[in-house]
Amino acid sequence: MVTDRPIVVAGAGAIGCFVGGQLAAADRRVALLVRPRVKTEIERFGLRLTDFDGSENKLGPGQLALSEDPAILHSAGIVLVTVKSADTADVADQIAQHAPQDAVIISLQNGVGNVAVLRERLGGRRVLAGMVPFNVIAMGEGRFHRSTSGDIHVGEDAENTAGALSVPGLTVRASGDITGVQWGKLIINLNNALSALSDMPLAAQLANRGWRRLFADQMAEGVAVLKAAGIAPVSATPIPTRWTPTLLRLPDAIFKVILGRTMKIDPEARSSMWQDLKQGRKTEIDYLQGAVIALAEQNKVAVPLMRRIVALIKEAEVAGNGSPGLTPQQIRGGA
Repeated sequence: MVTDRPIVVAGAGAIGCFVGGQLAAADRRVALLVRPRVKTEIERFGLRLTDFDGSENKLGPGQLALSEDPAILHSAGIVLVTVKSADTADVADQIAQHAPQDAVIISLQNGVGNVAVLRERLGGRRVLAGMVPFNVIAMGEGRFHRSTSGDIHVGEDAENTAGALSVPGLTVRASGDITGVQWGKLIINLNNALSALSDMPLAAQLANRGWRRLFADQMAEGVAVLKAAGIAPVSATPIPTRWTPTLLRLPDAIFKVILGRTMKIDPEARSSMWQDLKQGRKTEIDYLQGAVIALAEQNKVAVPLMRRIVALIKEAEVAGNGSPGLTPQQIRGGA
């Protein structure tokens, strides 16, 4: 059975190291396909997993396999794909070459297009979509910190693969509408770009009504696009997606009470897009806002604010100076 064989995390960055580490801490056989820098870091310091709730797991270098060679996929029962969207085709080719034919491939990536790329490259192999709702920050010296709450969702299948992956500290739920779940997460992830442009922690940004109104206006554009395309997003929080822009526009005191009941956010949590700008890496803007804009063009829906935000992120990528630290007014300037 595939569940009797190792779980290989293909492209273990922040999310992959946290997920793989939690599985290994629960005595699952785990291997990480990593970049040389990450391999060296974990070999030196081990893996330390911390959580916004104060919990912690520590693993020594010998508690999971580490390799920068894709041949580590050779005995995988489950492959968790956690690379950036732009690298999906490359990792699919590595899986095709090295992983067993019956291995289950699960995309735990941002965006909605990665599963299609994996299926195209992997022929008839079993590929499942997944959604990771929480953020993970790479703190250095082998520490990976989960900074927001939420459970992983994986597409429902007859073998209950989601249930096989669920362990203490890492709840994985099966979803009968994983496409809706992915679109619901993408709509929330539209805030990644605002967080990156603001240079503010997520909690501080969401505590500011000016930033929330900007997020609400961008989200309203996205909801209108999905409605025109006949897509029903499944909210990543207990609040229905269509109500979220209204919630975001509420006064600070009321919003704080509601947010506290639906999501936990570490005071230092940052978006992955902010981290990409800080490290001088290309962001996933084309796979988030870009996916909505492509759908808007197909359905003739105007999204001027979203287009403005994409332009500002691309300017920041070219400048290579990290977050530009803009205000909501500056972002709205050209919209």
